[in-house]
Amino acid sequence: MSGKAKAESIVLRTLVYLAAAVTITALAAIIVYILIKGIPALSWDMFSLKYTAENCSLLPALINTVVVTALSLVIAVPLGIFSAIYLVEYARRGSRLVSAVRLTAETLSGIPSIVYGLFGYLLFVNFLGFGYSLLAGALTLSIMILPVIMRTSEEALMSVPDSYREGSFGLGAGKLRTVFRIVLPSAVPGIMSGVILSIGRIVGETAALIFTAGSVAQIPRNLLGSGRTLSVHLYALWNEGLDTEKSYATAVVLLLIVVAINAMSAKLAREIQKG
Repeated sequence: MSGKAKAESIVLRTLVYLAAAVTITALAAIIVYILIKGIPALSWDMFSLKYTAENCSLLPALINTVVVTALSLVIAVPLGIFSAIYLVEYARRGSRLVSAVRLTAETLSGIPSIVYGLFGYLLFVNFLGFGYSLLAGALTLSIMILPVIMRTSEEALMSVPDSYREGSFGLGAGKLRTVFRIVLPSAVPGIMSGVILSIGRIVGETAALIFTAGSVAQIPRNLLGSGRTLSVHLYALWNEGLDTEKSYATAVVLLLIVVAINAMSAKLAREIQKG
């Protein structure tokens, strides 16, 4: 290796290490700050089943978050995975349809969440008559995360070697059996990464849900009732300015939930891959 190439390698390695150090430091600083400010404000009253002005309970918001997340994933994950399977396994590679779908998905991924919120408000809240409800919020979020799931699933399927498919065909398996028994299990880790990213976006989403799910601080009787999620609850407490310390406590719970979801999803992906 020449002296110039060696110097360039050292510079690039230094930049990579520096970027990693900055990222880790910023993440650690945010986590430590939230924990220091939020843990002292935690109390059992914040986990009461009914919200009041005195306890500022986050339990209703937590339950609403779980419901909205589950419903959004039930809608978006099958659509995203099946769309990716069609684009990779059935559509002609290099066709204009595939290029158009990919361009559309990448464009949708870059749209601000507040635009999705306005779209959901016009379509689900007003036009379809769902009103401010968990269903309207979940439908809006499912549209918002669909491009992420579809693109990550597509990349995961494309990363599976063609030799896997050829070996399956050589043993007499059909196209559908090859896809669901050979290709899809091999792509599960990549698909799960998209699902994890989508869960993180759902749990942390505020703007889109304010316009669609509303901000009622109670557990609705059904999916057509209005309710706030944890992120909206945190925003409401901070915006009111009366219980800012409890907003930090809500942030701690939100942080723990995201970490737990990521850990469980990673473990699930490993178990599926082993099986």
